[in-house]
Amino acid sequence: MTVHFIGAGPGAADLITVRGRDLIARSPVCLYAGSIVPRELLDYCPPGARIVDTASLSLDEIEAEYLRAHTAGEDIARLHSGDLSVWSAVAEQMRRLDRLGIDYTLTPGVPSFAAAAAALKRELTIPEVAQSLILTRVSGRASKMPERETLANFAATGATLAIHLAIHALETIVAELTPHYGADCPVAIVVKASWPDETILRGTLTDIVAQVAAQPIERTALIFVGPGLKAEDFRESALYSADYVRRFRSPRGKDEA
Repeated sequence: MTVHFIGAGPGAADLITVRGRDLIARSPVCLYAGSIVPRELLDYCPPGARIVDTASLSLDEIEAEYLRAHTAGEDIARLHSGDLSVWSAVAEQMRRLDRLGIDYTLTPGVPSFAAAAAALKRELTIPEVAQSLILTRVSGRASKMPERETLANFAATGATLAIHLAIHALETIVAELTPHYGADCPVAIVVKASWPDETILRGTLTDIVAQVAAQPIERTALIFVGPGLKAEDFRESALYSADYVRRFRSPRGKDEA
């Protein structure tokens, strides 16, 4: 018996990986976070599958589901939103499975920041403007931020920030970032990226709070901040330059050795 942790993607059911879809299709048990994983993914479950919404379950109750399936010899497809590598609460589940001697696998998914960037029709790394992306959040009820992982420290680098799980703290975010990026720094907020009711707000550190006040956002929003969000007059990458020499291409007019 194996527990298959699967990144279910950012929202749209067709953004799950082929591997993830196939694992769901052959697992007789499916555990999913019903509040943030689309129910359409459950259509991939085999007939008669045991389907459990974990949104209201404690970690102990989820562990009990793993033990029940282990006793029955039934594989589990365990669906988490986005990708498993960040803010998925998978680490504590794997630790318990290790203690129980239950096998598990991890299948990555499309992360929310990638879906949000696609919605914005933006590349987040712009030559000589922004070459780093920082994924972060703010302290919340689930867990506190480490002492040195502050917005001010990250902002000091000038990198593009992708701030998750933080729409409730937008005013604080603006106050902390403005001294580093400037009041006219671009901001983009993507709500429910890839869902049918996806919403995008664009502005600056000066006006974004007022925009959100006029169109309140409760959850499932990703905040991007950084000069690369509006960069247009930037240097083209040398990657596709005719004079750029690399392993599989020589300069124009010359044969590759």
